[in-house]
Amino acid sequence: MDAPLHAEPLDVPAELALVAIDMEKYSQIPEAKMAAARCDVDDIVATVLAECRLPAPQDLPGGYKDNGDGAILLFPPAVLAWLVDPLLGRLNAALVRYEQQRLASSPVLRLRASVHVGPLSLPDHRGKAINDTTRLLDSQAARQALSAAKDCGAFLAAALSEVVYQRTVHAGRTPDLGPHHFLEAVARVSDKPGFEQPCRIHVPGLTSPAVHPYVTDVASSTSAQSSTAQQNAASAAPAASSGGTFQFHAQVSDATIANSIETVRIDRRQR
Repeated sequence: MDAPLHAEPLDVPAELALVAIDMEKYSQIPEAKMAAARCDVDDIVATVLAECRLPAPQDLPGGYKDNGDGAILLFPPAVLAWLVDPLLGRLNAALVRYEQQRLASSPVLRLRASVHVGPLSLPDHRGKAINDTTRLLDSQAARQALSAAKDCGAFLAAALSEVVYQRTVHAGRTPDLGPHHFLEAVARVSDKPGFEQPCRIHVPGLTSPAVHPYVTDVASSTSAQSSTAQQNAASAAPAASSGGTFQFHAQVSDATIANSIETVRIDRRQR
């Protein structure tokens, strides 16, 4: 009798870093202006990638996937940290510059982004990694964070998968961004009830306490920490009518302070 045949183990596809972007309210742009708006976004992204010295996704076979109102960009995993810092900050800065020069007849360009890493087969893009990337992008947390961006004059909100956050920010590989720039949240998508993953929400220019009021799907640990901090502040703070005195020894620009202090009286007397 012949020995039973055993199936060969399957290879794991190579790991890739993924960035997904999506234009806000693209379907509401007049049809005659859609192509121009999308070209503007493509030009902005290409310019920022070059500024960040990141490889062009088009140079990787299957490295660019057009989604109509956005795209998925694939990169070697070695540049993962660069996709968080400096890419997200510089992309927002480029969108701000575009807004300052935008013609009144051109639509406002605001983007959601997501960053993930995982095994993915090319060029067919088959794999869980690309599904998770798009669902992070479409998550309620990412959409709500864009409202925070609007209110602070930013034009980008991003969702990082937990593995990306751990490998980049937590590992100390993002020199201009620290843990306080990322809100711990849960990514959920309304029409994907089986999808629920931890994520980190980032809005360039804001710290996590400033984004927190906008996001409903905040991780339980973050909510507990926020509640404890508020209780401690309430018990330690003087009565509202008595006010308080603060001394600053450098420029004050932190959004957390700006969102917490309603009235400031500046005493310029030399001591």
